Amino acid sequence: MAVPRLSTLDKWLPAWIGLAMFAGLLLGRFVPAVSDLLVRLEVAGISVPIALGLLVMMYPVLAKVRYDKVAAVTGDKKLLVSSLVLNWIAGPAVMFALAWLLLPDLPEYRTGLIIVGLARCIAMVVIWNDLACGDREATAVLVAINSVFQVIAFSFLGWLYLTILPGWLGLDTQGLDVSVGQIALNVLVFLGIPLIAGFASRWIGEQRRGRAWYEERFLPAVGPWALYGLLFTIVLLFALQGEAITSNPLDVVRIALPLLVYFALMWFAGLLLGKGLGLGYARSTTLAFTAAGNNFELAIAVAIGTFGATSGQALAGVVGPLIEVPVLVGLVYVSLWAARAWFHTDPYALPPAVKEQTR
Repeated sequence: MAVPRLSTLDKWLPAWIGLAMFAGLLLGRFVPAVSDLLVRLEVAGISVPIALGLLVMMYPVLAKVRYDKVAAVTGDKKLLVSSLVLNWIAGPAVMFALAWLLLPDLPEYRTGLIIVGLARCIAMVVIWNDLACGDREATAVLVAINSVFQVIAFSFLGWLYLTILPGWLGLDTQGLDVSVGQIALNVLVFLGIPLIAGFASRWIGEQRRGRAWYEERFLPAVGPWALYGLLFTIVLLFALQGEAITSNPLDVVRIALPLLVYFALMWFAGLLLGKGLGLGYARSTTLAFTAAGNNFELAIAVAIGTFGATSGQALAGVVGPLIEVPVLVGLVYVSLWAARAWFHTDPYALPPAVKEQTR
């Protein structure tokens, strides 16, 4: 049986994403009513259209997860501990250092970047990991762990990196007022709903029609909607601050530099750490993408809620996905190359069941 490769939709993903970003910027710049509508269609600080796009994006990937394999992932202490260290110790510290080193004269943008570094990824990482042939079950576990830590640790880390640590170092301090309830709601909407839907789909589908039908008929039918949802979300995100981005190109470049360094450092640190620990390609890739990705939805929501929609902090949050999306798409291709060059394996060659047996 021939091994499936990237579909036409996947192969041209960078082009589709580029077009979506461009379309969003044009809408935000020349049709300001669109961004005004997105702001009006908010419930509890969450834009309903953006939330719908993210739900459509995440559902097909979470429907692919083999939940009966998740228990095996939780026993991989090397993976779990490495992910916690990279996400909740290294990630915020690296972004804090880069923000102060590269934006010492721009306090609003610096604060916005630090907030981005505190918001660990729980959404788009499932797309990047899937495209790079990472471990879906491991991704589901790590995303769930990040969600729990997000609720518990985000406010504390905001206080630490914006108030306490700068004070100790003799730097400017900045407060961050965000409730645990707001963070929990963000996690519930962007992870809880698609996770429950994905689990229910697999359980009901396999019970009624069997695993073969579910994986060979149902999943191929719903799979493309992940990328449709991704493109729709990107258009809306860039429309939200299209005017601000196009009006301040030099500011965007200043914000982009520490983001570029951050994504590259965290991704390569995750991949090389996974390889060094002997995790294998699939889980090393998962570790890399979960370490590099950020929950820009939460970062933007917190920046807007605390500092206002037109603030420099909010602009830095919006520039986050402007840089993250194309960079992590590029790293998908780097990851597929590394599978052969560093791990000496074909990421497409083995079906999931065989991959499990060869780890």
